[in-house]
Amino acid sequence: MSEQHEDRSLDRTAVELFAGGGGLAMAVGRAGFRPLLFSEFAKRACETLEANGAKERGQEEWVPEPGGPWPLVSGDVRDLDMRYLCGRVDVLAGGPPCQPFSLGGVAKGDEDKRNMFPEMFRAVREIQPKAVICENVVGLRRKSFEPYFQYILRELSYPYLKRDPDTTWQEHDALLRAYDAKVRAGRGSGAFQEHEFYDVVATNVNAADYGVPQVRNRVIIVAFRRDLGVDIDEFKRSVRRTHSYAALVRSMREGHYWKRHGSVPQHVQDRVMAGLPKQLSLEAGDESLLPWRTFRDALAGLDGEEPALPLDLWDYLDRKEQYLGGVTNHIGWPGARIYKGHTPNELDRPAKTVKAGVHGVPGGESVLLTDDLEPDPSVPGGWRYRHRYMTVRETARVMTFPDRWVLEGPRGEQMRQLGNAVPVRLGEVFAKAVAKALDNAGRQ
Repeated sequence: MSEQHEDRSLDRTAVELFAGGGGLAMAVGRAGFRPLLFSEFAKRACETLEANGAKERGQEEWVPEPGGPWPLVSGDVRDLDMRYLCGRVDVLAGGPPCQPFSLGGVAKGDEDKRNMFPEMFRAVREIQPKAVICENVVGLRRKSFEPYFQYILRELSYPYLKRDPDTTWQEHDALLRAYDAKVRAGRGSGAFQEHEFYDVVATNVNAADYGVPQVRNRVIIVAFRRDLGVDIDEFKRSVRRTHSYAALVRSMREGHYWKRHGSVPQHVQDRVMAGLPKQLSLEAGDESLLPWRTFRDALAGLDGEEPALPLDLWDYLDRKEQYLGGVTNHIGWPGARIYKGHTPNELDRPAKTVKAGVHGVPGGESVLLTDDLEPDPSVPGGWRYRHRYMTVRETARVMTFPDRWVLEGPRGEQMRQLGNAVPVRLGEVFAKAVAKALDNAGRQ
């Protein structure tokens, strides 16, 4: 993919399941892992991956050379045999479909046929990766699912203790618990070796705490093969949050934020400042953290990586292809509404969680409140701020997808790919921490 890391000296390798629109794949690539295989079911997502450098593999199994094309297998992962990659893979990455555990889904959990965690465990058995990175919705941690979540962690710890198809997960979990107690007590590991066990770390994250201009609560599960001797405590330290809301408030009050965005109208600054909390409870370490990045930061171009996007699209709300600001997919879309329970994103905060939908997403996550005023005698003061739907490009910005990343399909499919993706910047933090942990373990 065009986002792969340039340093091939270590030739780290990766396999990506449930690749979607490529967010986690990009992150893993930026951390220096060369893809040996992508697997994805959705047709449009596969087209996106191919547009960015992947190549349909077909039935023939082959391992790409450094600098060569990246094999993509489209279709049901349950039909994919990965044994030919055994011993060749440093990182297995993927975000199993989240609908079984999402607050917005039917939340059937383990009973839901869309639960693909068993396929992640099968992939671990078949390719024996050095590490695993798995992202999912934070709903997986809510009280009703917590027992099953702990079961997932134990199953990843001992993936070779396969579940009998005729047993319940609770019965299998009892076997895993007993086996884990035996191993921890030093009473042997039976027929299995240390390279078949994994040390597992589950981290609840808010993407905004890692420099993503979006409030997005997720759980990231990382596992390391036990025989490698990875320093788990050091890994945990390396994925601590780097940004905070308190630092953003401080930046606004001290004027640094407004200096960075010199064209923001004074009436907008006044409104934002009036809405800041009078007092903030600082958490440990807040003093040394960077400010949360805001929606406005994303549109202005994070760290100078991208050009500023024009906000004034009022003459272009026609669904027609417009290359405004020199980028694609910055296209106006009419009909945005605000009402109770459907409130817009504000520019001077991180965006709300991007969800998979064209418009009408519950909560108003796809609507943007702009700096522009228009007369409205029905509101106090007689003026209100204009609002519109976010463009695909704006949505990609708050997911930290680079502008050069091609998204295939109509608007609805592009938004679906973004809503289901891992923010690239968030994934990169964890992928780089995994790379560092493997490097350090290899030097011992």
